Amino acid sequence: MIRVLVADDEWMVREMLRTILQAEGDIEVVAAAGDGAEAVALARRHRPDVALLDIRMPGTDGLTAARELARLSTPPKVVMLTTFDLDEYVHTALRDGAAGFLLKDATAAEMTIAVRAAAAGDAMLSPRVTRRLLDTFTRQLPDRERLGRLTAKERHVLATLAGGHGNAEIARRLHLSEATVKTHVSRILAKLELTSRVQAAILAHRAGLTHDDVS
Repeated sequence: MIRVLVADDEWMVREMLRTILQAEGDIEVVAAAGDGAEAVALARRHRPDVALLDIRMPGTDGLTAARELARLSTPPKVVMLTTFDLDEYVHTALRDGAAGFLLKDATAAEMTIAVRAAAAGDAMLSPRVTRRLLDTFTRQLPDRERLGRLTAKERHVLATLAGGHGNAEIARRLHLSEATVKTHVSRILAKLELTSRVQAAILAHRAGLTHDDVS
């Protein structure tokens, strides 16, 4: 069972999220918060696997809450939720290691997929913002030379990850075990000095890494 905390300053949004997620047999909403400070307090108490946080909330916003959650001994994976498809908040959230980013008008299926992906250690961006994000991400990312730190197998894994695939699909495509894929991803992030799969995917796209490069 995936334990989820939702945080949004609008009670109707909180209830909508609760209804959507609770309808899934493998997801349980263990807490709902009206602001970032309450979200952090509830996370300490309930230890959720995933925190679905609105970026813009009065008082302690979602970005601040995400940073505080990352300091917990067992931090939840964070998926940011907002009505704004691209602004400085998105860039900040990804720099801080958010596992996903969704618009509030995402479909129920997209929301549940994002929660499951985050819980599994994967990442998801709203399809409508991925291309714009790749084009405008403000963090100074390394070029192709930095990819030289990776082994051939790690480059294969990174190229497949950049295609939007989770660990299970990467394992299937590359004929590896999921445990081996997880190890490769961890090493890739360490070697490239990144904190999330999303950042690794962006780096690969910016560097022009494709399957042709590693075939």
